[in-house]
Amino acid sequence: MLDDGTVQLPYVYRVTKYDPADRDEHGHYTGSEDTVSDHGEVEASYLQAVAAFAEDTGVEHLAVREPQVPSFAHFGSEPSVDGFGLAGLFPAGPTGFHDGAEVPLDTALELVRAMLRDSGAWCRLEAEGAFAVHVGWDQYLYIGSSRPCEEALARTRALGLFPERLDSSPYEMETDGADVQRPGDDEFWAGLRWAVAACRAGLLEETYVEGASRWHRLTRDSVDTVRAGIAPRARLAVWPDLCSDVDAVIGALPAEGLVECVWQDKGGRIHSAVADEDEFAELAARLSDAEAAALLSVYADERAPLFTAVMPDDDGVVRARWQTEPTPSDRNWALLKTLHRGEIVTGTVTRIADFGVTFVDIGGFEAMINIPELSWRPFDHPSDIVSVGQEVNAEILDVDPVRERVSLSLKALHEDPMPLLTVQIGQTLVGRVTKLIPFGVFVCVEEMENGFEGLVHNSELADEHLENPQLGIQVGDALLVKILDIDTVQRRITLSHRQAVSGL
Repeated sequence: MLDDGTVQLPYVYRVTKYDPADRDEHGHYTGSEDTVSDHGEVEASYLQAVAAFAEDTGVEHLAVREPQVPSFAHFGSEPSVDGFGLAGLFPAGPTGFHDGAEVPLDTALELVRAMLRDSGAWCRLEAEGAFAVHVGWDQYLYIGSSRPCEEALARTRALGLFPERLDSSPYEMETDGADVQRPGDDEFWAGLRWAVAACRAGLLEETYVEGASRWHRLTRDSVDTVRAGIAPRARLAVWPDLCSDVDAVIGALPAEGLVECVWQDKGGRIHSAVADEDEFAELAARLSDAEAAALLSVYADERAPLFTAVMPDDDGVVRARWQTEPTPSDRNWALLKTLHRGEIVTGTVTRIADFGVTFVDIGGFEAMINIPELSWRPFDHPSDIVSVGQEVNAEILDVDPVRERVSLSLKALHEDPMPLLTVQIGQTLVGRVTKLIPFGVFVCVEEMENGFEGLVHNSELADEHLENPQLGIQVGDALLVKILDIDTVQRRITLSHRQAVSGL
């Protein structure tokens, strides 16, 4: 079993036209065979060998995996071919050359031919758990099977080729299992709609074949239309919107180096081009009529989209094995998928915002605690309850993967003490005045810091109708009050000084 979950085929053979006897002590070929295809008898022998192994394995169809085309330049040993050798191989045209596309054996053999000729397109050809064909450099062919294929081996030797047993193909797909494979599912597209509506995003890069991308400019109304046209198993990258100040974009061209420019023309079409300093003048001329544009780095360590995804199959499962560089947002998504409402988490208070929200680091993600969720008891400022650097336990109230928000509660881990006070309804006590307001005074009904406070309305301060019933009362004064009502839902305690005094 490989790290990505695929099954390692037990029988793997390297099939070549090179006699193993013609190798030096380092394994390098020293014979006279050409390293390019002869476009003739030897090439036909390679294809017959693949067909023989497929027949022995019982395979009639193969799936295209990780298809590639040259991205910037063709570095093959033969001249590049228009259409990368794919012309006529797919009923729907070149768009049929996508990850997961299932092709009959005859088509698969033509793809092998194109790869032997180094026509530009490359892919792995596989029947999951049963068969695989990988074409390497210099006419090296790797065939894997779930069966020993004795007849195919004999047939291959009879064709003048040399099969050699290996432990595995050097072109086997390898993943470390740690990559974030975010699916381009309903949740992803909901998040994209929100990002577009919030003006955080406006551009979608669709890599439908390694080395070839399509660009889509997004609006609130176009997201669903764009989604409907995305290629199967495509890799998606979301970027900020294009800039309407095209002159500023042109002015930002570097002194040297490669850049990718994406722009929208006046007809609404999206274009992209990779250019270096020798082509910047031509690029600037092309941008002169653009409606909006953006410059992106072509270097992997500088190319940072907002977030990424891989399109799942119709059953919702991501089977594409694209290697993506996860963004902070992708890592947040991966963490959020592990969190659930009601779960208790431990984190460290990182900051208390000016508007009162407390932020807590829970494994590299900042969750938030809104003011009402800090404590059951009254307080003046969040710093009365928590401090930066403090480790806290909290309950998860909500996980919103679309907006990348996690809401926590400290008070949910404690019993609400207010209901315990309801037994005191009707009782009289002496409390401390904490606040004067135009329509009454607040009085603390508990002898403790951050004790619950109740309101004595002006009408409950004195018997007679006074113009200023608060006259003579100051914050900190002791006041005799009677508890009239405790509303645990509205968090209100109603008090009366007048009734407390009359009851003496």
